[in-house]
Amino acid sequence: MKMVRLLLVAMLGLIALVACTKEQKTAPAKQTRTSATSAYERYFGPAPTTDKGTCYAFVIYFPSAKEQGKVVPFPFFTFNKESIRKVALERLLGGMDVGSYKGEFLQPFASGTRILGIVEQGGVVTVNFSKEILDSKADAAVERAMLDAIVLTLSQFGKVRDVRVQIEGKESGSVDSKDAGKFMGHGGLERQPLRPDESAVLSPSSPRLLSVTAMKDKGATEVEEVNAFFDRPVEIKELRMTGGDGKPFEGDVYHSVLGMAAVLKPKAPSLFKAGMPVRVGWKVIDKLGRSAEGTGEFALEVKEH
Repeated sequence: MKMVRLLLVAMLGLIALVACTKEQKTAPAKQTRTSATSAYERYFGPAPTTDKGTCYAFVIYFPSAKEQGKVVPFPFFTFNKESIRKVALERLLGGMDVGSYKGEFLQPFASGTRILGIVEQGGVVTVNFSKEILDSKADAAVERAMLDAIVLTLSQFGKVRDVRVQIEGKESGSVDSKDAGKFMGHGGLERQPLRPDESAVLSPSSPRLLSVTAMKDKGATEVEEVNAFFDRPVEIKELRMTGGDGKPFEGDVYHSVLGMAAVLKPKAPSLFKAGMPVRVGWKVIDKLGRSAEGTGEFALEVKEH
């Protein structure tokens, strides 16, 4: 139970993972391979195993702030297959400007934009947005990235041929993603389905350390575990945690569920306080052989479970 909640934190608040804490009570102890979309496997390799139920790995494509008009794949997990498309799209709308990715992804979707419905019929997925999406001030290149992000994110689930976009139940005038500058309420739009454009996708960077977070039981005075969360499943070759004085923290280190974090079980939990500096040195490798190493200082977050 605790390890699954750690995964929830590691995935930056992905709502669907809450379901995992319920399902695992009856889940078998046998390790099973996470079910992954082909997009996940293409960009992040074989999915990890878990004994906490049936898990689904997928990708969300965020518009890049560094290369205009491009999108960047980012891995996510859920235990709720039925609403996986909505979970992915809601996460896309929410953006991601946290940790070591701060400032790297654009947030072109207007505040208040909601998903009113997602329907698939005959290989065509129709997504219906609220009218707030028309308030976007994005230029043509960013609008193109918005469309590519929507289409690529939705197209990985099942045998999707096309994506159509509606606003308040009316066709937006969905255009080809190469002509996306006309998309947001500018009129005169062709009513064509959108198809995924893989040429818009940038290759993922090497693994990154996202944050250092301590977990404690609700109402407890001392932390139970300290977690170094990475942006994807990794094999941890080396990990060191020290205080601001450079003195190493003692304790056992092990992997979390799905290999998303290195978890320290401290011998002296009273040392860890919210906001204190924690220095981390790491060396990791992901499932496609991309390696990374580095050092950094993080302000400790403390969360209850």
